Amino acid sequence: MLRYKKAYLVGALAVVTLYSCVPALESVEADKTVPETFKDEPADSVNTAMIKWKDYFTDPYLDTLIGEALQNNKELNITLQEIQIARSEVRAKKGEYMPSIGLGAGAGVEKRARYTSLGANDATTDIRPGEEMPDPLPDFLVGAHASWEVDIWGKLHNAKKAAVERYLASVEGKNFVITNLIAEIANSYYELLALDNQLEIVNKNVEIQSNALRIVKLQKEAARVTELAVRKFEAEVLKTKSLQYDIQQQITETENKINFLVGRYPQPIERDAASFTDLQPNKIDAGIPAQLLENRPDVKQAELQLAASKLDVKAAKKQFYPSLDISADIGYQAFNTKYLFTSPESLLYSVAGELTAPLINRSAIKAAYYSANAQQIQAVYNYEQTVLNAYVEVANQLAKIDNLKKSYDLRAQQVEALTASINISNTLFRSARADYMEVLLTQRDALESRFELVETKMQQMSAMVNMYRALGGGWN
Repeated sequence: MLRYKKAYLVGALAVVTLYSCVPALESVEADKTVPETFKDEPADSVNTAMIKWKDYFTDPYLDTLIGEALQNNKELNITLQEIQIARSEVRAKKGEYMPSIGLGAGAGVEKRARYTSLGANDATTDIRPGEEMPDPLPDFLVGAHASWEVDIWGKLHNAKKAAVERYLASVEGKNFVITNLIAEIANSYYELLALDNQLEIVNKNVEIQSNALRIVKLQKEAARVTELAVRKFEAEVLKTKSLQYDIQQQITETENKINFLVGRYPQPIERDAASFTDLQPNKIDAGIPAQLLENRPDVKQAELQLAASKLDVKAAKKQFYPSLDISADIGYQAFNTKYLFTSPESLLYSVAGELTAPLINRSAIKAAYYSANAQQIQAVYNYEQTVLNAYVEVANQLAKIDNLKKSYDLRAQQVEALTASINISNTLFRSARADYMEVLLTQRDALESRFELVETKMQQMSAMVNMYRALGGGWN
């Protein structure tokens, strides 16, 4: 009894000694405080991101594209497989702290030298009356083996919990991909509608300029203008016509981009271009900044990765402690198959326990521990940066929506004024009260202002989409 007490004291002393040698590292906690409200946003507003994308985007053609993309997008499907990989890692980590059991069978033959202790013993051994030990000696074995590392320090449990956190982070990564995918398709769709409207503006402008060219030619015949005026008008018509092909190319590329996001080969995109000018951005409610921590998938992903990194540090720290392994074997072994399952003569079994502590490779364990701690600090900074970026994105989009609304109203008045000036300049030109350059400049300014109005409308719709994405909408 005294001997066992001494062994216990020696073991306890070894554990205390090893524990005292574990490096002490300073813990770093993430700062999760955010401002109470966004600028000019009421504190009781409801986050727009809580609205489902089918209710937020009401264009049926756009909804169809988004629905197909959520089924066929290649990047999203790749991300789904990453989730399966993370789920398999959880199963693997869970299996590490469960007993491992295996079945086995074997057969062999052995020729022992006669003039050895084992050979001499076999030669003089009778198995049963009249039956000698065979030479060479066959060997048949059927049995089971079990091994189990007892998780006395929670090392394996922490590793399994870290794998669970990473699995949940991969799910949030998928949600982040969905949010960006919906936003990218919506932005490309509104860009396509804007290009359709710009093409229609160019076509109408070509018609206006062609009519002006005919008038200039008639006035040249009447000697009221020179050949220079005719050439200037012809050049302007050709320049405007060339814009048609530039816009056509942009339309083709935008259609193909949408098809790529949807996961299909190039084909025409169904849309209602005529409705573009009547589109009005949805009312945006940013809610409170704290809701970003709940709705933004990238923020939740960073938080889960932070939790996993903390568990990694705990698991790495437990590597310094002794580990307890238990192994057991049971089976039947005999030199003849007819004796193989004879009990108790052919029965064998063993049970062993082993307590081991790292001594030689502690430098490698220390390196892994320091690395896990550095990754934890990195995860803290990544989380704080993700939260800060989310807040800045929302603040930028709120300001952009407000400024674009004011800009659009002014540009609409500019287009109205320049459209009226085209008729005025043409009338003055016919009565020789304005020269041809005034007409050309007026037409050019009117075309540019219409283009800019369409561009501003597209930016308004894009800001609406980006705001929905910045608030963490779409994935739910």
